[in-house]
Amino acid sequence: MASSTTTKEIDRELPPLLRVYKDGTVERFLGSSYVPPSPQDPDTGVSSKDIVISENPLISARLYLPKLENHHQKLPILVYFHGGAFCLESAFSFLHQRYLNIIASQAKVLVASIEYRLAPEHPLPAAYEDGWYALNWISSNKSEPWLMNHGDFNRFYIGGDTSGANIAHYALLRVDQLPNQVKISGAVLAFPLFWSSKPILNEPVEGHEESSAMQVWKFVYPGAPGGIDNPLINPLAPGAASLKELGCPKILIFVAGKDELRDRGIWYCDAVKKSGWNGDVELIEVEGEEHCFQIYHPQTHNSNNMISRIASFLV
Repeated sequence: MASSTTTKEIDRELPPLLRVYKDGTVERFLGSSYVPPSPQDPDTGVSSKDIVISENPLISARLYLPKLENHHQKLPILVYFHGGAFCLESAFSFLHQRYLNIIASQAKVLVASIEYRLAPEHPLPAAYEDGWYALNWISSNKSEPWLMNHGDFNRFYIGGDTSGANIAHYALLRVDQLPNQVKISGAVLAFPLFWSSKPILNEPVEGHEESSAMQVWKFVYPGAPGGIDNPLINPLAPGAASLKELGCPKILIFVAGKDELRDRGIWYCDAVKKSGWNGDVELIEVEGEEHCFQIYHPQTHNSNNMISRIASFLV
């Protein structure tokens, strides 16, 4: 007897993250559920709402506003790019909602968390294009009430985790193109996603070709010129913009001791220091922790320390 169910045919997959079927549907195995914004988060008192930045392509953001001391209070602005290997997670996910409520509350900052298009439905460089468009829109916005009434554009920061930190890095190389002469006050790069064809520092030579970062990049940007040595994933690749051009006065980098990307963050930090860039860069290693631990477990001792350090940076 023939089966009454039809098994969809797999086109390609990126274990353990997602699978693409030949009918074009995408099945994601990781990532947290979407949650609505909150008029007032019961744990932090932070208010959040969603805004549309562009209809075509669709780019949106979730804004976070902490409790105000008065109706005229101005706050630093943090434009945040979420992580997820360019293919998972969302500005509207439970994990990032919870994390950014804490950041907004403890740092007393107005956060704009950007919802950019994901691969494989939208292969790279779509995420970079959306991130840059959103950053321009926020920099020049004169109509969004929270930004205009409570955002201090003289204290304007960007940042993100893993692939989001990668997007923030490349935005730093273009800040001279931002409207209204907006300056970036600093950048927070947590566990930045960089890679290259050659292992560096203490990365093992064996298995380098099969590394998670290598597989992710091939999947999310299959036609990347230069492959894994494209300047978007390898900031020291031939033809990459000089790190001397990073457009902010200070950068805070986090790495985790048990993270595959640990050495890449150290490598990037060292390269920035040697580039001739005229700014202050600080590297903080959290020993014994996994990749993006503060997103998954924001209430632990190490997460609290990390969030406190971010808060003291966003002044």
